Amino acid sequence: MRYTYRLHPLAYLDYLEAYVYYKDKQKDLGERFLKAVRNKIEKIVLNPKAYGYKDNKSFREAKIEFFPYLIVYKIHKQTEQIFISSIHHTSKHPGKKYRKED
Repeated sequence: MRYTYRLHPLAYLDYLEAYVYYKDKQKDLGERFLKAVRNKIEKIVLNPKAYGYKDNKSFREAKIEFFPYLIVYKIHKQTEQIFISSIHHTSKHPGKKYRKED
């Protein structure tokens, strides 16, 4: 079963900031980051239970390949929707990765 997803507005900003950082760092690195995030989101929506809980039992975390980022999300089974709380750099304060839904 394929779920739909939505990003918290600040998760979208996380995504854009990381893209700009990597784009400025090295040629094609920003595009590689975007592709890695898109690929991981695609895996999440196809099988959201594949990734486990970490610190908070309401949110699951999926590691992005090659980059030090996690996609932090919550599953809403009734609506078949994934809420992405953050695209979180692993060296940042862990408490900031859990955001409430609007």
